[in-house]
Amino acid sequence: MAKAIKKIERIELSEEEKRKKDLRQIEDSLIKNKQALLDTLDLVKHMHDRGVISLLSGLFAEGDKVLQILIKKADSKETANTLKNLLLMAGVLGTLNVKQLEPILLKLNAGIARVSESKDDDGEIGYFDIVRSLKDPEINRSIAFFFEFLKGMGSETSHLERTTQLPEHQAQHANPDHHL
Repeated sequence: MAKAIKKIERIELSEEEKRKKDLRQIEDSLIKNKQALLDTLDLVKHMHDRGVISLLSGLFAEGDKVLQILIKKADSKETANTLKNLLLMAGVLGTLNVKQLEPILLKLNAGIARVSESKDDDGEIGYFDIVRSLKDPEINRSIAFFFEFLKGMGSETSHLERTTQLPEHQAQHANPDHHL
């Protein structure tokens, strides 16, 4: 009958063998990721050429001073107001109906293009010139559009203002009965 194994001896690799094994693993990984490494090296070269590496080195070397300056700047009243205004503007942008805004922006672009193409003469326009221009359909449409815009700006909006009411109590900016 066979004897029971009571002692297991582990085969220990020498330092030289461990080093060869580790180098082989690194070499295999380098070959496997060749393109990614080449792209990374190319990116680092571009960053070095443009001074980004030296800038980052300086920032990390003086990290505590840079962080202290940033914290002091962020702790100012102006920064708090700027952040508040940015958040308010982002909220307002979220309420804009882009489908309604698109035709207005197209008309604005057309008006800007027309002005940029016109001659920059200092010819005076008289009262009769203004009255005569009211017969022009394009000017008539523009004036009607402008008056509707002014009516909208003059309408009561306090119930829509985010700064006066909680979001759940705000009405929407939609008026399905009114078309421009």
